[in-house]
Amino acid sequence: MKCDRILISRTDSIGDVVLTLPLAVALKKKFPSATIIFLGQAYTRPVIERCPAVDIFEDIRQLQTAEDIQKLNLDVFIHVFPNQVLARLAKKARVPLRIGTSHRLYHWTTCNKLLPIGRKNSDLHEAQLNLQLGVPLGLPDLMTLDEINAMTLFKKEIPPIALQGLIDPERVNLILHPTSKGSAREWGLDNFSRLVALLPHDQFRIFITGTASDGEKLKDWIHKHNNLEDLTGKLSLPELISFIAACDVLVAASTGPLHLAAASGIYAFGIYAPLRPIHAGRWAPLGMRAKVFSIDKDCKDCKKSPDCACIRSIMPATIAQALMNIKKLQ
Repeated sequence: MKCDRILISRTDSIGDVVLTLPLAVALKKKFPSATIIFLGQAYTRPVIERCPAVDIFEDIRQLQTAEDIQKLNLDVFIHVFPNQVLARLAKKARVPLRIGTSHRLYHWTTCNKLLPIGRKNSDLHEAQLNLQLGVPLGLPDLMTLDEINAMTLFKKEIPPIALQGLIDPERVNLILHPTSKGSAREWGLDNFSRLVALLPHDQFRIFITGTASDGEKLKDWIHKHNNLEDLTGKLSLPELISFIAACDVLVAASTGPLHLAAASGIYAFGIYAPLRPIHAGRWAPLGMRAKVFSIDKDCKDCKKSPDCACIRSIMPATIAQALMNIKKLQ
């Protein structure tokens, strides 16, 4: 089987992309001389290009026809994020091996290798499910989370000088990312306020990150705290990634920045609702310093509400103690 040029298609959001990078790493390890191409949305390019296993980024906007795909001279097209249009184009382009899940009806007529991977009710982590799409290329049937945690997903980078000046070498540099843009149940600003109050100012330098619209939403809340550095709306995605890597720890619900922190190798503290399919078992951050906070409870009563009592019941003191333990380790 020729595997000189392998394309991985994951055209959704940042967290999803980060949890697909282990597939690129595993394929690069198995086929060191292969060219690994990652197809994604333009805004995720800075994330994808930080992965040392990815050789080429392709913008989905540039693959509009079968001829566009033919120009890539692919041997393998892996549909991690199912997309009917791309599936039909890859077939029309006669890519020799087209891998997809059997749980998409259109894959039965467009892919020539189907895998029985169902995600919604799976007990496997998202990264494990993504890696299973590499089984036809010789990857293991199941990689353990320990194996995935040990992977190097991001290259080391130094943040711009202006951002370096924000880092305090004498304190724990902590990023709080309170919002999730609807991707997860949120812990709540009241809990983040209690957490801030529990952390000694002389030991923690605390930053708030988010988009410009997050900043508008959080403006009054941030102003209530005189020891927070507001970075909402001030960092481009490349700047955010490099700044996260320069800090010590990030605390957030299940969001893209949490996965960026884990991939960067810093402490990534994720706060999760115990609710399928968004629970930590499926979407936990992966990395040697990643940690999850959740409760062991059936959260089905919260399923129809964006306001989850279960995630809100996680005590700020629990997170604060874990953060203080980081201080003790330094």
